Amino acid sequence: MRTSALVSGVLALTLLVLVAVGWAPLLSFDRSVAEALHRSALAHPGFTHLNRVLSDWVWDPWTMRALAAAATVLLWWRRDRRAALWVAGTSLLAVGLQQALKALVGRDRPYWTDPVDSARYAAFPSGHAMTATVTCGLLLWVLALHWREEWRGWGTLAGAALVSVLGVGWTRVYLGVHWPSDVVEGWLLGWCCVSVAVLTYRWNERRGAAGHAPEGEGGGSRMGERR
Repeated sequence: MRTSALVSGVLALTLLVLVAVGWAPLLSFDRSVAEALHRSALAHPGFTHLNRVLSDWVWDPWTMRALAAAATVLLWWRRDRRAALWVAGTSLLAVGLQQALKALVGRDRPYWTDPVDSARYAAFPSGHAMTATVTCGLLLWVLALHWREEWRGWGTLAGAALVSVLGVGWTRVYLGVHWPSDVVEGWLLGWCCVSVAVLTYRWNERRGAAGHAPEGEGGGSRMGERR
């Protein structure tokens, strides 16, 4: 998990720099993909409508935040308040990071004379992609923490999470409200947030366990000194 956090963080930072300096090959790639998908969206209104439903309702950030809130409440009810605070805190910090980067970079969204959808705020990073990654990652972690042995549908749920994360990224580019690199940054930052959350949770858990160790385990040297 440490490697995962480091790699995703470095890649996210690299992409942030490339977008901020306006690296021409990346901007050209973004434009070519966005234009091709926009032509497809105009040519297939039925499929475009499906993408709007998925993007604006099923995988909307507020839907994801509601799932995170439900997980927080469930964990609190099960008296695992540490995990509940980690889920809530990570979700809130991810929103703050996302909005700060949007304001810092200030990247314009794709502009079309014949748009098929619209969105507010700056483009980079994609809030939909980042929120879905954070929420799905945290939910899978919580499930593994408490119910993995009991839950027979673990593979199905993991597959649904992966489809949601990749799917929402696709819808945002297909609907012409994000550049591909906005979505990739959202995925990278979201996964970095999840990885750091799991790492800090484990560290805090080990620290708490060490603090409650029996006297014979943690205080042997002191006992020897008193002798």
